[in-house]
Amino acid sequence: MKTLGKFEILDRIGQGAMGVVYKARDPLIGRLVALKTITTGLAEDPALLERFYHEAHSAGALQHPNIVTIYELGEEDHTPFIAMEYLFGKDLRHILQKAKEKEMPLGLEQALYITSRICSGLDYAHKMADFQGKPLHIIHRDISPQNILITYQGEVKIVDFGIAKAASQSTVTSDGAIKGKVAYMSPEQASGEKIDHRSDIFSMGILLYEMLTQKRMFTGDTLEILDKVRKGAFEQAEAVV
Repeated sequence: MKTLGKFEILDRIGQGAMGVVYKARDPLIGRLVALKTITTGLAEDPALLERFYHEAHSAGALQHPNIVTIYELGEEDHTPFIAMEYLFGKDLRHILQKAKEKEMPLGLEQALYITSRICSGLDYAHKMADFQGKPLHIIHRDISPQNILITYQGEVKIVDFGIAKAASQSTVTSDGAIKGKVAYMSPEQASGEKIDHRSDIFSMGILLYEMLTQKRMFTGDTLEILDKVRKGAFEQAEAVV
């Protein structure tokens, strides 16, 4: 059986812009975990790797019912990984795709419930302070459908806190990954300006728009999307619920 650190790899469950995600088991306590490996050039750059661990360590302090819990950070054979809470469910991207295919849009109540839970997690993270009361200024930077998980029990969880900031400094990124992220950025983030917690709130607004309209807020190729996001140019549409 293949292992990574102390964890037994059970199955490969996904691949993202940053690396591969595995379903794994902690043999010491028999707990299932999601293992996310980091392969976007972070391991080859000591400065980026240090930044990644710093950001992920800050995210590990977040304990909230609407934020996926990080259990452990590790590295084996030059492969950094994060062990986090394993959830039974689907991400919001999958849910919205299926809803559109079956012509069964999310209801207003469902969309507002998901929005309220995401906002609850964001509010907690944005207000997080250290033991001396100093604000940590935690910003997610990648509030997008693939980073919102909804369990079969109806829980709503934000994933990848602390990862987006480090990953954004890596030059190893596919065009598709850039396009997907740009479509959910705030105008300030897309323009490369300094951002604060309001950028996450703007991104949440994009998610709400897409849940209610079943349309992408910003469409086109990567450069077209980038230009539209910077200008805040989108089609005002009526909800289909």
